[in-house]
Amino acid sequence: MNLKLDAIRTMLRDRAGPFRHLVSLFRLVWTASPALTVGSLGLRLARAVLPLLGLVVGKLIIDAVVSQTRLPSPGDSLIDWIFSGRLDRLIVLLSLEFALALLSNGLGRASALADSLLSERYSNFASIRLMNHAATLDLEQLESSAEQDRLDRARRQVTGRTSLLTQIFGQAQDILTIISLAAGLIAYAPWLIALLCLALIPSFLGEKHFNAQSYRIDYFRTPERRQLDYLRYLGSSTETAKEIKLFGLNGFLAQRFERFADAMYADNRGLAIRRAAWGAAFSGVGSLAYYLAYFLIVWRAASGRFSLGDLTFLAGSFLRLRGLLEGLLLGFSQMAGQVLYLADLFDFFELRPTIVSPALPLPVPHPIQIGFVFEDVGYRYAGSETWAVRHLDLTLHSGEVLALVGQNGAGKTTIVKLLARLYDPTEGRVLLDGRDLRDYDLAQLRARVGVIFQDFVRFHLTAAENIGVGRVDDLTDRPRVAEAAVRSLADRLIDRLPLGYDQPLGRRFNNGIDLSGGEWQKIAIARAYMREADVLILDEPTAALDARAEYEVFERFKDLSRGKTAILISHRFSTVRMADRIVVLGGGRVIETGTHESLLASGGNYAELFDLQASGYR
Repeated sequence: MNLKLDAIRTMLRDRAGPFRHLVSLFRLVWTASPALTVGSLGLRLARAVLPLLGLVVGKLIIDAVVSQTRLPSPGDSLIDWIFSGRLDRLIVLLSLEFALALLSNGLGRASALADSLLSERYSNFASIRLMNHAATLDLEQLESSAEQDRLDRARRQVTGRTSLLTQIFGQAQDILTIISLAAGLIAYAPWLIALLCLALIPSFLGEKHFNAQSYRIDYFRTPERRQLDYLRYLGSSTETAKEIKLFGLNGFLAQRFERFADAMYADNRGLAIRRAAWGAAFSGVGSLAYYLAYFLIVWRAASGRFSLGDLTFLAGSFLRLRGLLEGLLLGFSQMAGQVLYLADLFDFFELRPTIVSPALPLPVPHPIQIGFVFEDVGYRYAGSETWAVRHLDLTLHSGEVLALVGQNGAGKTTIVKLLARLYDPTEGRVLLDGRDLRDYDLAQLRARVGVIFQDFVRFHLTAAENIGVGRVDDLTDRPRVAEAAVRSLADRLIDRLPLGYDQPLGRRFNNGIDLSGGEWQKIAIARAYMREADVLILDEPTAALDARAEYEVFERFKDLSRGKTAILISHRFSTVRMADRIVVLGGGRVIETGTHESLLASGGNYAELFDLQASGYR
């Protein structure tokens, strides 16, 4: 018995669980705009009682007309009727009905306006919250395929569920209208309410079932939907157009898109057909109940139990109530389906990062006195059996320019991300001036580190903004932006742009100008100089530069990094030889360390790689 009760409680909790997000949604809507929320609800409250008032006035008009037909005529002309006073009551009632019509129209338009503005404010507010929350999450969380699916679902719900706001407020209005109409019906024939409810319950349960099935399909199809979005981007993007044309990939991409799309269409089609068939059957049951009740009302009016006005009121009330109840129940089941999707948004908001500042963080030392020390550090990506780095011992002295060398997958970029605390070690620890990195304030630590990765972002913003985002608090400080551009040698290319620092970059928006790979890299390096960080990290920053440009960039980098701690990652030995010390990595460990000359003299892995690269220039 207890097991059955527990099972029932679990079932009810699972079914009711998603509805807790309605409270979260309303809280988010209220925060977005309290004034518009109150205004929208107030307008709907006023609109809710208008249908009943309209039916009551209509009944009174008909009864007044019928009563006049039973009296002798005061004359044949309208003037005779007006001066007799026989039309006074009708004129007042018709005027009242006209006023209600005007009021209903005005409130409807005002309500639609308030809902529209509130939906937009909510969408903007929720989008900002989504971006801010995503920024707090760990890099590894965002890199996970499963979390990318979750983020994709959450992103869709920010704009995809704005109609739910209107639906919820509309449901509240309909409930108030139903209560008012039901009160009128109960005074005449309470059994009509029971008949309506019994007729509509099957339709409600059917819609609820199919909404759950729809959400289930949509949830498990998230990876395929992301594939469709990606294929759509590949096939219609300016960034990919060159290779699509050269390699003739349009047919290949279209076929793959069609395969995923057809599979999703087949699932949706089957569900839509079943939903339509059952919906038609349930609608027939509702229509049968309505006409049975309508027949009974007409019979009572014919037998003299109801007046003609009563008949009009009851028929109108019953018809309106039937439509409202049907809409309410179906709307509730649809809302239940949409609430399931809300879980995608608010479950994402409940996701918490693991890389955070401690409760009482230490201030990051300024300047750095000793440097960074990796003590037996190991890092393994979630779900992977391979270690990116393992048993890593490495020291980066304060004021030192350190070069990291190794084949792809040796762990170079992982070390950089551990140093910037984008990752936390799976094993071991990273020290800064003798204290664990996890003891320091996270935001302050990252503010002291300037990193340019090989896959840096090409922001489709102005040239000045592309550089200024390196220190967003000084984004509008044009002298500082210009100085960072001079340091990275980006000033020369900016001077050639039609609008200079105000030139939009990239082809995504109007008047944008795209840059070559090397030009983009100079802009990205300027971004690092803009930061004025204590630690500078360049991860393959010159891959798209020619030999002369690379030499100029690193001569400038060597000068500008004096007194700073710097890490340089490059496959070009002409570049890394400028470093104070070179660390050779292999299998996630340090296998050699020294200056360029000492490593060549030792004849080890570095010397072998240097000879292989040098032979390519002979």
